[in-house]
Amino acid sequence: MILTFYTTTTMIVLAYLLGSIPSAVWIGKKYYGIDIREHGSKNAGTTNMLRVLGRRAAIPVFALDFLKGFVAVTIIQMLQYDPLIGDNDLINIKIGAVFAAVLGHIFPIFAGFRGGKGVATLVGAITGIHPPVILLCFCVWFVVLMIFHYVSLASIIAGCTFPVFTLMSPKVNTSIPFDVFSIVIAILLIITHRKNIKRLMEGTESKIFLWKTPKTPGSGAGQNAQKK
Repeated sequence: MILTFYTTTTMIVLAYLLGSIPSAVWIGKKYYGIDIREHGSKNAGTTNMLRVLGRRAAIPVFALDFLKGFVAVTIIQMLQYDPLIGDNDLINIKIGAVFAAVLGHIFPIFAGFRGGKGVATLVGAITGIHPPVILLCFCVWFVVLMIFHYVSLASIIAGCTFPVFTLMSPKVNTSIPFDVFSIVIAILLIITHRKNIKRLMEGTESKIFLWKTPKTPGSGAGQNAQKK
């Protein structure tokens, strides 16, 4: 029992540490000579990297942020060999790892506790639990982005469809903790994007066009970009 507790605790702490890897900060400093948190929306995430430095910088940041969330949850599967941990317990621990990884991204210990919003990490982490649901949410996100060109709007709508797709999935809709988790995530996405919602209503939210390459931060484009 004690060994199970310590092993589970270690996994959750590891999930936080993985989430704390500040890919946007490190890539920005090493390859572009800037701290991405000082440009654009000052958010250490994929969207701000895309807005300030373009696709070439944003793609590896998204990949790494997605991967750290995915790994943080996937390693929890090793606990299935513990006879004291059942299937429902495993899902509950994975949900804990999701929160730990996202918390690490938002408050990274390796970057002065100043990170991003954790959307890419969240997507990767939930993919580690049930990929089909996330794939459907991603399709919604992509379609909304291509139509309206607002990352915030696409994220909000995709997040709101998460509990809908969860309740439709026979694999996870019987897990009450996961059902509640999906609803909480949708609510949290709306709360964390409340400023974006205000700007969307005012018509001042900045748009993202995937096929356009932004100017370098030194030209003033990064400093003048509207906050996400």
